[in-house]
Amino acid sequence: MSIFTIHKNLDILQKKIHSYEKIYHRPAHSVCLLAVSKHQPIEKIQEAIDAGQFLFAENYLQEAIPKISHFSNQNLEWHFIGSIQRNKTKKIAELFSWVHTIADPLIAKRLNDQRPLELPPLNICLQVNVSCDPAKSGLSITEIAHLANYCALLPRLKLRGLMTILSQTTDFTEQRTEFKKLYTLYKTLRKKWSEIDTLSMGMSEDLQAAIAEGATIVRIGTKFFGKRN
Repeated sequence: MSIFTIHKNLDILQKKIHSYEKIYHRPAHSVCLLAVSKHQPIEKIQEAIDAGQFLFAENYLQEAIPKISHFSNQNLEWHFIGSIQRNKTKKIAELFSWVHTIADPLIAKRLNDQRPLELPPLNICLQVNVSCDPAKSGLSITEIAHLANYCALLPRLKLRGLMTILSQTTDFTEQRTEFKKLYTLYKTLRKKWSEIDTLSMGMSEDLQAAIAEGATIVRIGTKFFGKRN
């Protein structure tokens, strides 16, 4: 895929996001596009940067390390969106600006303790399994308040919001129903913590439903970069 195709894909996605913002009466530019660069080579990431994309997400630490190192002289923002093993927390705390997949107080504590003092607090989202899908990671809606209370006390973390991955439904109404559950929880948490401002939800197949229900970050991979290697 050439830079022109990636540039075209970025343009298409941005126009689609802005269109959905209008349709669902969202403020202009209230939804950020997070490019999921999992399994994408350095060359494609550079093409994305050249096209004007600066927010990237990785699922696997070992794959992310050389990419982050390679682009260390560029002003990029790296988000971790994969499952977190305990022996990987130190590097994640050192290298990333955001972690979207917090569902365990022990992991949160390790990230807090291992976040370098010279860096700002690590932005985090709590992962919620809104569909109660046993194949998906994340806590139930009823478990989130306890974890939010705990994370809010950790000084090297900054609780920013919630994240979810939907079940494999393609029904638009069902997608909206599940995302609405997360938005309702988000509004409840905001009453206690005004710094909460992020709903990380929505991928290629449920983008419209996510924006309709309040997403502030959408995570797009294949529709941005093309098929993964």
